[in-house]
Amino acid sequence: MHTAEFARLLDIIVKDYQTHMEQELAPTLTTAQLTVLELLEQQGNLKPSDLIPFLSTTPAAVTMLLDRMERGELIRRDRDEADRRNVWVSITDKGRDEVLRGVQARNAYLSSVLDRISTHNQQLLVYLLGKIAGTK
Repeated sequence: MHTAEFARLLDIIVKDYQTHMEQELAPTLTTAQLTVLELLEQQGNLKPSDLIPFLSTTPAAVTMLLDRMERGELIRRDRDEADRRNVWVSITDKGRDEVLRGVQARNAYLSSVLDRISTHNQQLLVYLLGKIAGTK
């Protein structure tokens, strides 16, 4: 079995990615905040509970994350006029600028990593990762 070697390599890749992204996004963003901004950019206004499946965290942690993002003027939270119990999260202009910066940093990093192998092997890698993730 190649399980141990796969686990070792995956750990190296994930740690390298996280370290790189933390450095590139600092001091205004974290990877979790980038995820939230990307979702808002793609899907429009969302309720805080809509974010939980994408962040793999608790409602309380999402609230704290959104508090920090609101203080940083990356998002805005507004009460629903029809049902005041609902809160809608939206991206600000500063948030749009930061999501663009974060995606560019991520793409540059991933391109540099993928450039280590041929185009054919890049396609194969993406295919195999899709199989592992259950999306292909």
